[in-house]
Amino acid sequence: MNRPLPRLTAAEAASFISDGDTIGFSGFTPAGTPKAVPTALAERAAEMHAAGKPFSVGMITGASTGPSVDGALAKADAISFRTPYQSNPDLRKNINAGRTRYFDMHLSAVSQAIRYGFLGKLHWAMVEAADVTPNGEIVLTSAVGISPTICSQAERIIIELNHKHPAALRGFHDNYEPADPPHRRELRVFAPGDRIGSEVIKVDPAKIVGVVETDRNDEVGGFDEPTDITNKIGQNVADFLAGELQAGRIPKEFLPVQSGVGNIANAVLGAMGSHPDIPRFDIYTEVIQNAVIGLIRSGKVKFASGASLTVTSDVLQSIYKDLEDFRSKLLLRPQEISNHPEIIRRLGLITINTAIELDIFGNINSTHIMGKSMMNGIGGSGDFTRNGYLSIFTCPSCAKGGTISSIVPFASHLDHSEHSVSAVITERGIADLRGKSPQERAELIVSNCAHPDYQPILREYLSKVGHSHTPQTLRGAFAMHQQFLLTGDMRQVNWANYF
Repeated sequence: MNRPLPRLTAAEAASFISDGDTIGFSGFTPAGTPKAVPTALAERAAEMHAAGKPFSVGMITGASTGPSVDGALAKADAISFRTPYQSNPDLRKNINAGRTRYFDMHLSAVSQAIRYGFLGKLHWAMVEAADVTPNGEIVLTSAVGISPTICSQAERIIIELNHKHPAALRGFHDNYEPADPPHRRELRVFAPGDRIGSEVIKVDPAKIVGVVETDRNDEVGGFDEPTDITNKIGQNVADFLAGELQAGRIPKEFLPVQSGVGNIANAVLGAMGSHPDIPRFDIYTEVIQNAVIGLIRSGKVKFASGASLTVTSDVLQSIYKDLEDFRSKLLLRPQEISNHPEIIRRLGLITINTAIELDIFGNINSTHIMGKSMMNGIGGSGDFTRNGYLSIFTCPSCAKGGTISSIVPFASHLDHSEHSVSAVITERGIADLRGKSPQERAELIVSNCAHPDYQPILREYLSKVGHSHTPQTLRGAFAMHQQFLLTGDMRQVNWANYF
């Protein structure tokens, strides 16, 4: 008979962790991340530093976390390395100042990199649970992320039992780890609602050092109100997909949709939900946001599969009030499965992600500002873009009050090459890049997607570079970026200085 699991305070749990340890965290975005123990760990690090002693830990997460994890530990200067995706301003500052070693990764590859030993020894798994039994069955909360792998691979486990999440969440998760090569088999997911794993994570209870009881909301921030620009981007995406459906290039029953994170993504989903020519559809994605829940309630979305419920607190509580109704409409998976290339290609996903900038040939930068400063990370956009049936990138045509063009001669950092991008869409219009030469792509992107202030600038560039397979000149490729760094306005570029 299993003995009750030890109960600990957050400070007691944090005291077990040593300088130099590597910790794997549950969750995906702030959803499902532990909060009390990371905060106590940051306080311990600050005390150690004040005493002149070193203290920092390696952090492997599912994706971004929240202020109680990345924020608290970054402020305490307690992160030795961090992967994969982050979005906290304090951590971003440390990364770009070189104080925290950060390496970006495709989210589908994180769990297997842990199992393969590429990321070193995993000392701890820190997991938020809605329920945990004495025999080691863990019911996760609002996300899965890398939880199955960190629980199987970590030497020891700390559980945060968060009473904000009901134990009745048992059954909403499909926990699964594929075998490693050469023993890996096919993943038998043929529709977004298919299950291949377990509703719980089962661990040896002897690995669980203790359980910390908490009562804290997920730290998911609110979303901005739609703007004319985000609404127009959303409408353009919906119109493009409706046109593809009418042309027979999307099957009449439609295809599952993957959508990125943020205000544009919510606007896109909202526009798709209200478009009269787009039928009911399924979601197969990483992040299930507020807009998806609204579309499930309206009946436009039939089923949503993801790695997390990244919704505001009021929406999450509304789901919990109607839990039995959502049981047949929602499923949370490990990111290794939600983002798996095999499944993405098999299901034929329509993938819609956001760019920071793109160049006139369709190369996408989704991570870096001016080619050098990390914003958040590649996330899962590469997993979906490279393997999708139809891969779309969206962004506003310009930024910073018009002083930056989102469309430039040459992307200052490359995350997704032109070979993986089907279409780019801004509030100005749509550039369908399929079957187009580099010259044709450049003409389409400038004419259909660039801001009017920048169309003549980009056309002048193209007129000066001459004819070649890819009309480009290295001397002037980053001139618009250089002009912004010098004057704060890309519009002031003078091509005569470069030709």
